[in-house]
Amino acid sequence: MSGPPTSSEYLPIRVAEAEGHFAREGLTVTIRTTRAESGAAEALAQGQVDLAATTLEAILRFGPRLATQAPRLVFGLTAAPPVALVVGAPHAATVRSIEDLSAMRVGVTTPGAPEHAWFGWLLARAGLTVAQVRVSSLGGRGLVSALDSGEIHAALVHEPVATQLLGDKRVKLLADFRTPRAVTEAFGASTVNAALFARADRRPKDRDLLALTRALQRAEERIRSSPARELAAKLSARVVGEPEDFAARLAAARALYLSDGFVSADQVQQTLAIIRAHTPLPQAVPIPRAEDMLLQIKVPPAR
Repeated sequence: MSGPPTSSEYLPIRVAEAEGHFAREGLTVTIRTTRAESGAAEALAQGQVDLAATTLEAILRFGPRLATQAPRLVFGLTAAPPVALVVGAPHAATVRSIEDLSAMRVGVTTPGAPEHAWFGWLLARAGLTVAQVRVSSLGGRGLVSALDSGEIHAALVHEPVATQLLGDKRVKLLADFRTPRAVTEAFGASTVNAALFARADRRPKDRDLLALTRALQRAEERIRSSPARELAAKLSARVVGEPEDFAARLAAARALYLSDGFVSADQVQQTLAIIRAHTPLPQAVPIPRAEDMLLQIKVPPAR
């Protein structure tokens, strides 16, 4: 599973393990955390794990290479990286739309982060390219300081900081990737970012996929409805981090996940277009058809 342990995108897996949802479904799950999305994808490619929780882009760039091992999406987690494109208060009157970002300074936390692809697609819809924007990598704290001081005009800010800045009216929202609904409004289509993947040649049994799906759906319901203190009491300290930070992350995560973990072929196709437009995939990378990439077991409705 991709890190860091405090990542909200992969929190349902942590909750399912900590609260025993996997065990109640008869599954024995061992979680191995990697530093980044690429590490989880590589572990799947090397046959070191049965499933990898990572992004679609990482699984294509660093995952299985042989056609017989092609990745299969088992359970969708998020529509996009949970970030918001915001304008700092000092420049709110100058930057009113995406089109106004031409030649403006835009801050990001780290170079090459998954949200860069979504940002590039957003610019393209406005008739701009990333080359027309002055992008600076400033780190999390540096990003906020630069927004407040007016050093940068706009920034891609991760949750829960984005919600906090918006609540304090220190920034203005320009585009929102923080929920599936917000992504659809921003792009006119839905996408998929983080998900669980298997290899085609090591396909889990349907009954295990069904059990996994039920456990993760139950965990997501717990995230939507449970008090932060109740969940934090069962999670490890590495996952919780600072209790105040966890409460803010949990509040921001309540609307973060794709409904029931379901992903459509159209969502995969739209995301593939975003990934290809951002940085072309190597020619050696086999790209399965969107509909062939899906390996999902729908949970029957409760009687």
